[in-house]
Amino acid sequence: MLKIKLTPAKRNRDQREISWGSLKKDREAMYTVSDFLLQRLSAWGVRRIFGYPGDGILGIMGALGRRPDLFQFVQVRHEEMAAFMACGHAKFTEELGVCMATSGPGAIHLLNGLYDAKMDHQPVLAIVGQSARTAIGGDYQQEVDLENLFKDVAGEYVHTCTAPAQMRQLIDRACRIALAERTVTCIIVPKDVQELEAVEKPPHKHNTVHTSVGYSAPHIIPMAEDLRRAADILNAGKKVAILIGAGALHAGPEVTEVADLLGCGVAKALLGKAALPDDLPFVTGGIGLLGTTPSWNMMMDCDTLLVIGSNFPYAEFLPKEGQARGIQIDINPRVLGIRYPMDLHLVGDSAQTLRALIPLLKRKEDRSWRRKIESDVQDWWKKVEAFAKMNANPINPEYVTWELSSRLPDNAILTADSGTTANWYGRSLKMRSGMKGSLSGSLASLGAAVPYAIAAKFAYPDRVPIALIGDGAFQMNGLNEMLTVKKYWKEWSDPRVVFIVFNNQDLNQVTWEQRIEAGDPKLPATQSIPDMPYAEFAKSLGFLGICVDKPRDVGSAIDKALSANRPAVIDVYTDPDIPTIPPHITFEQAKNYSTALLSMDPDEAGILKATAKGMAERLVPGVGERGR
Repeated sequence: MLKIKLTPAKRNRDQREISWGSLKKDREAMYTVSDFLLQRLSAWGVRRIFGYPGDGILGIMGALGRRPDLFQFVQVRHEEMAAFMACGHAKFTEELGVCMATSGPGAIHLLNGLYDAKMDHQPVLAIVGQSARTAIGGDYQQEVDLENLFKDVAGEYVHTCTAPAQMRQLIDRACRIALAERTVTCIIVPKDVQELEAVEKPPHKHNTVHTSVGYSAPHIIPMAEDLRRAADILNAGKKVAILIGAGALHAGPEVTEVADLLGCGVAKALLGKAALPDDLPFVTGGIGLLGTTPSWNMMMDCDTLLVIGSNFPYAEFLPKEGQARGIQIDINPRVLGIRYPMDLHLVGDSAQTLRALIPLLKRKEDRSWRRKIESDVQDWWKKVEAFAKMNANPINPEYVTWELSSRLPDNAILTADSGTTANWYGRSLKMRSGMKGSLSGSLASLGAAVPYAIAAKFAYPDRVPIALIGDGAFQMNGLNEMLTVKKYWKEWSDPRVVFIVFNNQDLNQVTWEQRIEAGDPKLPATQSIPDMPYAEFAKSLGFLGICVDKPRDVGSAIDKALSANRPAVIDVYTDPDIPTIPPHITFEQAKNYSTALLSMDPDEAGILKATAKGMAERLVPGVGERGR
């Protein structure tokens, strides 16, 4: 018989392996707080978690590994992107978005994306780790007062799980409050609590909370008397204007019927762009500095204003006080009557309220106001086309969105970043029925377009998301998230997702704000950014990469990207001197603009040339195309 004598080192190593194997077996056998957390989230219908790992959530990560059937964990490059994706998921699906991060720095990184969700009223749950309970209060590594950190962004509900029996009510309340209040909630889980044995049902005794799964949205409409008052005001108006926002995204048919009965037009705040197609003759398009001339004319001439699901903040683009009688419909009473002095404030769901209101409305026989609006809209689109085709150096950015509009696939999902890309998205991109679109609205954060598009692709793998991104936003965080696309794109049933980068080597929106708002010239030290071969970078990841520096190649580049069998990045060199001319220019803005040019703006010559062409196109379409 062969005898083996174990050396002390070998004996110790074997003992360690036996101990570790036993511990692993015990862990697998024990149903932990982390296991229950995920099971309860699954019961709430959550199927996807966006996040990034860390030692502060090791217990939850282990539970994810034990139940891969429950969730798809989307590993991002940075926690901020996980929060943006959770927000994008909520926007495009109307479901609860969930993001996860470790303690300390990981949790801190979530904040910007969570504020995006909070300010755009999206239901998002953040789950974050924390130092072990025994370490809290000891200035331990990565210990941050997370309840205080999140008490603003997740002020409706942020709590720490300190005992296993508490987890059920934390999950149930966080999910229900996020969905009911359309807001951000947060659960903080210390790392030692994650590994404790779960308590699925709290004991039936004093000082325990017993909750359940489920939320059903209520049917909310105003009182019948208030609906009659609203109908009286609208029936009396001769020039009614409608403004819709994100709260009307599900109310397109009802808005269309009301607009027809009242013989009026409909302007769209940026978050409400997808509520109605842009090819309807009475849809005046955007409003505000990113808006259209028909929207401006309608607001300045109307005698009655109906605001549906919008909290559009810029009073100067609404009728002057006393000019129009006003009615506002919103599910959130906190936003009623804060943008215009309304005669009537109706708390209710947009679609449900309009359905109750429609039988009380009388069809207006005088259609002259509607005809004027439709004529303005028709003229506007001619001017947009002419301005988009205006010669530039090298490519007019508005030409890119103009060429994209006619090529959009059915059911495309559009995302745009803050900056001048939002101007072209809001003003010249024609959205059709069935499409979705969004951007960071109230927060107007840079860097949302790419994570929104990725979230849209995970939610609808058979649809084509198209992201419009400035080079500043792409450099800020979009480039890194291309690695997330690389990691997952072969899992999608339709691999197409298109990223169009507007490459002008300038933080262009702020440059124009310097000129128009402050009257200062462009400051290259803060505004100029480096060029980068984005198309070549895309190719290195296995994507289709296309570089475009001539107007004649824009359309074919979009065609190639939309017919590709993989993700695509289109790097378009656009002219930074094309002005984002608002539907009207105030004396103060004109004065500041002139001051900036007189202060020897480094791009003065190009700006003067582009501005002259732009104003000419607005007046006489086709002038700027000469020599093209």
